[in-house]
Amino acid sequence: MARSLRLPSGLRLWHIAIFAACPTPALADACAQVRPRWQPGTEVTLLSETLALATTPVSLALILASVICLRFRLQWATLGVVVAWTAWVSVLAFLPPGETRARAIAEGCVGSPALFIGLVAAICVAMILYTSPRGDQHGD
Repeated sequence: MARSLRLPSGLRLWHIAIFAACPTPALADACAQVRPRWQPGTEVTLLSETLALATTPVSLALILASVICLRFRLQWATLGVVVAWTAWVSVLAFLPPGETRARAIAEGCVGSPALFIGLVAAICVAMILYTSPRGDQHGD
C-alpha cells in the first residue's frame, strides 16, 4: 500500500508551489549570466548599477570617444558621440528587457539605470557646451 505524503499542519500543497515559483538567486542562474560577480543577498544600489553600466564595452567605447572629442574640441564628432550616447541610453531605458534580464531584475541583481542616464545627460550637455563655438572667434 502506498503511503501518502503528510504535510505539517497549516501547510498546503499550493503554499509549496507558490514558494517554489518565487525567483531566488539559488534557483535561477540569470544573475550569473547578467552580473557574474554579484553576491547573492547583497543589494544593488544606484551607484553599483551605474558602475556596472559604465563598464560595459559600449559605454567604455563612448567614454573614450567623448574624451577624444573633448581633447581636440571636435564639434561634429561631438554631435555624433552625443547621438550615440542617446541611442545607447534609449536601448537601456526603452527596449523591453529580455527574458534573462527580466529574471535578473526580479532576482534583484540588476537595479535602476536612473543615475547612469542622468550622468550621461550631464556628460552630453558638458560636451556640447565645451565644444560649441566661442563668441571671440567671430570678431565680437
